[in-house]
Amino acid sequence: MENFGVRNSAHGADEFGFRNLKRVFWNLGAPALYEQAVHRGEAQLVQGGALAADTGTHTGRSPKDKFVVRDSATEGEVWWDNNAALSPEQFELLLQDFLKHAEGKELFAQDLYGGADPAYRIKVRVYTEYAWHSLFIRNLLRRPELAELASFVPDLTIVDLPSFKADPARHGCRSETIIGVDFTRRIVLIGNTSYAGEMKKSVFTYLNYILPQRGVLPMHCSANVGHGGDAAIFFGLSGTGKTTLSSDPNRILLGDDEHGWGPSGIFNFEGGCYAKTIRLSREAEPEIYATTERFGTVLENVVIDPVTRLPDFDDPSKTENARCAYPIDFIPNASETGRAGHPRNIVMLTADAFGVLPPIAKLTGAEAMYHFLSGYTAKVAGTEKGLKGAEATFSTCFGAPFMPRHPSVYGNMLRDLMARHHVDCWLLNTGWTGGGVGVGRRMPIRVTRRLLTAALDGSLSRADFRRDPYFGFAVPTSVPGVEPHILYPVKTWQDKAAFADTAQRLVKMFQENFRRFEAHVDADVKAAAPQMSIAA
Repeated sequence: MENFGVRNSAHGADEFGFRNLKRVFWNLGAPALYEQAVHRGEAQLVQGGALAADTGTHTGRSPKDKFVVRDSATEGEVWWDNNAALSPEQFELLLQDFLKHAEGKELFAQDLYGGADPAYRIKVRVYTEYAWHSLFIRNLLRRPELAELASFVPDLTIVDLPSFKADPARHGCRSETIIGVDFTRRIVLIGNTSYAGEMKKSVFTYLNYILPQRGVLPMHCSANVGHGGDAAIFFGLSGTGKTTLSSDPNRILLGDDEHGWGPSGIFNFEGGCYAKTIRLSREAEPEIYATTERFGTVLENVVIDPVTRLPDFDDPSKTENARCAYPIDFIPNASETGRAGHPRNIVMLTADAFGVLPPIAKLTGAEAMYHFLSGYTAKVAGTEKGLKGAEATFSTCFGAPFMPRHPSVYGNMLRDLMARHHVDCWLLNTGWTGGGVGVGRRMPIRVTRRLLTAALDGSLSRADFRRDPYFGFAVPTSVPGVEPHILYPVKTWQDKAAFADTAQRLVKMFQENFRRFEAHVDADVKAAAPQMSIAA
């Protein structure tokens, strides 16, 4: 077996169990990975310098194909209602079949960190079949210094082989696609999907499992910090604005997707960003747009003009989930350390496609836990095959697919941290106003940014508030620079009866979803639920 690049000779591929590999490329940088990806026909160079690749059938994650090994160590720790199980024997068969499948292949290896705080970071070794996958994960995780590679021994090993097809009868899985996670052996196996996001979310899943036991809350959120040290975190599902709203030219970006909150404050898990590009524009999101014109950025499932090699971010023919992956220092005001103190504000983002939530609301500690466990947003037609109109989505902790432990573990930690550090919490609706999808309009970005600025600079906390008649939380009655009627959702609807009916339907959805958590929360959290009996 030949080896190229910088590697640790004492803990290499042989120690993991690989046999008869043709070659391993160790810790290659962007230029060498570009050469390999283009030479192998995996990707193409586009105008501006980015590398563009397609993922084929899988243009997003495959949560139903993710399985966790159920053994004596995980039996009482994992939330099995949310995590499909494999036996240790099934995982061992899967591992041996992965190793057999890799024989004779060339693999790319990257040694990286998950976590900006040295006290809590993990060492991650990622083996990939594709060169562009190696560049992707090199962009998304944190890179050790060259001297640190000499003594690098991984805490977690990921093997990513898109050409491997699982056997459901043999391996105990659902389909030929597999994301197998063994927390005890600290191994993740990814097969039959070229979607690169599976790798980064596997690291997040592992951190979500180990960090609560160390007193750190892992969070699916973006984060930034003001120049005065006032940090803010933004929870939200895909499409709600985590990346867009945290990339503020007037604040320092910590990261756009995954963070931990520990005794010393918050810290980014990653070293890069993974931004959606559908309908990306230079005018609306200049910092993110600029990254798509830089060498080192990976464009994933973006339509490229075959003649000019220019990306067309308005073309959704491949997927609405087109993305770009780039090192965080491609954003001009990104934090060098990825760390900040305890947050002053928490923003929970929701894209309400029904058009009944106010553009912003202030939450108590109990209300914050209720909405954190609910994790509400709404999908709209075009984001998923066969979806028509709007559909409510409840993803607990704003990241259910990555939560190996019961949501109450994360929810209780969040509530305790908020109380201890006197954090304000806001629910920010980036969805629709004046009606649902097809009738109303998307909340104007200028309104969202004005409300967010007022929340983060502290002025909004001093506003006068009213109680929302359906959801019970506090809503400001007026905010300078924002049209007053937008703060009263019913006033933006022409059909007031239709508003009341829609609001009551959404309240019922919240109530039905939360029944699964009622046995795990205190009475005040239960009381924070929206009430259909309250008259509008």
